Amino acid sequence: MKSLKKSSIKLTASVKAVIAQFHQLPNNERVSNIVKRVEALDEYEVDILFKNVMQEFSHRHKNFEELLIDNFYRVEKISEEHANFSHNKKLLLGAFLTKEYSFQAAALFNPSIVPHPDQTGLQTGEQRFVMSLRATGEGHISSIIFKTGIVDQQGLVTLDESSGFFSVLKKECKPELENLPDTNYNLISPLNISLSEKVIFPSAKCESMGMEDLRLVKFADGENFCYYGTYTAYDGKNIRTMLLETNDFSFFRIRPLYGNAINDKGMALFPEKVNGKFVICSRQGSEKLSIMFSDDLYKWENYQLLREPEFNWEFVQIGNCGSPIKTDKGWLLLTHGVGAMRKYVISAVLLDLKDPSKVIGRLTKPMIVADEEEREGYVPNVVYTCGMLKHDKLLIIPYAVSDFATVFASVEIDEILSEMQ
Repeated sequence: MKSLKKSSIKLTASVKAVIAQFHQLPNNERVSNIVKRVEALDEYEVDILFKNVMQEFSHRHKNFEELLIDNFYRVEKISEEHANFSHNKKLLLGAFLTKEYSFQAAALFNPSIVPHPDQTGLQTGEQRFVMSLRATGEGHISSIIFKTGIVDQQGLVTLDESSGFFSVLKKECKPELENLPDTNYNLISPLNISLSEKVIFPSAKCESMGMEDLRLVKFADGENFCYYGTYTAYDGKNIRTMLLETNDFSFFRIRPLYGNAINDKGMALFPEKVNGKFVICSRQGSEKLSIMFSDDLYKWENYQLLREPEFNWEFVQIGNCGSPIKTDKGWLLLTHGVGAMRKYVISAVLLDLKDPSKVIGRLTKPMIVADEEEREGYVPNVVYTCGMLKHDKLLIIPYAVSDFATVFASVEIDEILSEMQ
């Protein structure tokens, strides 16, 4: 692609990006022992120890005391021996039950991108966006984070500055949710944190080892819109496709997808219904690109084959790279292909507007490949994205390089379409 431009912006994983979370100890006896040890401290020792904790850690987290007291109350049902603890002793016990976790120490990759719900205060030709990223830390556990920024009239990307603080969103425990399965829950975020400070960390058993590759899409239903994001939940052995739903990125609903067709990774929802039905592009059999239609957003029973590996750079596997965008000529869908030596590339296909089960165009060569500077990383020789942004006549494509960093590329939509065969 002659007009494909790679940006100098690069987001890399950082061990300094930490969250404070409840320390999941392997058994209740250890927790009880910790409680007894703290209980035995006199108030003078408590004050000294808690002062040291505050001096060392409070500047690294927002709402630090609130977090400690929350973790204190998480063990209240396990042991009643600390009911008469002083306030500082409760906070100190909370500190012993809290750990710092560097959630992106290993990798920061596989981005998706959507228009921001707030497009006010911009210059002519600018667009504000929300970008999600998969962050991987200790134990290879993946979580979801967000970045925000602006694309200007020329397609140049500027990221909003980060505060350096991060907070895990809380799992909502309401009476109406208590009887729902572990795969149904809500997440709420504090009012005083920005979107770029929010971390969605695994909260359910089915995703205990990771929430992988969120594919965000701004979904329009007439005049109304919301945001959906499919992701892969992983418990260490099994995978499950989940759906994140939000209107404004302050309150999130997590729900499972189910049905006979939900049996692989890489589900990407179309940005609107087609012929009155929801549409998803997916991967089936771990190697083929498929499409499915449903009247029910959550239930998917059947799928149709779209494409199977054809070119040598996709002999191992082909799949989507997020939700398609609508053009005058058809649905433009980015794809990923895997070739020799597990080399990932990004290409594209064009689907019929009225019947997206028909492939009406395809690129016969990759659009994005890893250059020499992008080949080395956590997983070598990989370029990958989970979404793109339509910006006037341009496509803005954030993509991961070898699973250790994320960069941006832009290309003219008409050039992609003109090269379709």
